[in-house]
Amino acid sequence: MTIAQSQPTLSLPDHTQLPETDGTFVKNFQEHPQSLLLTDSIRPVLDTLHPTGQYAIGQDCGIYWRLTNPPEKGAEAPDWFYVPNVPPLLKGKWRRSYVLWKEIVSPLLVIEFVSGNGD
Repeated sequence: MTIAQSQPTLSLPDHTQLPETDGTFVKNFQEHPQSLLLTDSIRPVLDTLHPTGQYAIGQDCGIYWRLTNPPEKGAEAPDWFYVPNVPPLLKGKWRRSYVLWKEIVSPLLVIEFVSGNGD
């Protein structure tokens, strides 16, 4: 008689276990106002599309898409992004980052504002 051995389960980190900043600073002074303007402008439309409020907007927030060491190498932090059909809070807490391997749903819209003079 052979006893089947169970495989160890892989526990992947969630948004509370991953870094929420990489220490870099904003390169474009207008990024924050532009993000706020975009969010304020699109929120009424998103509230109509998602009457239950099931969507997330991220601003200068990491999207973890690959397991790496250090974790920041597997993340991108766009200036603004929108993810449909996900709760804005996780277990009653604001998201520190967006973790694709936990959520499965990819961002639908990702925006990076232009920095510098275009050279």
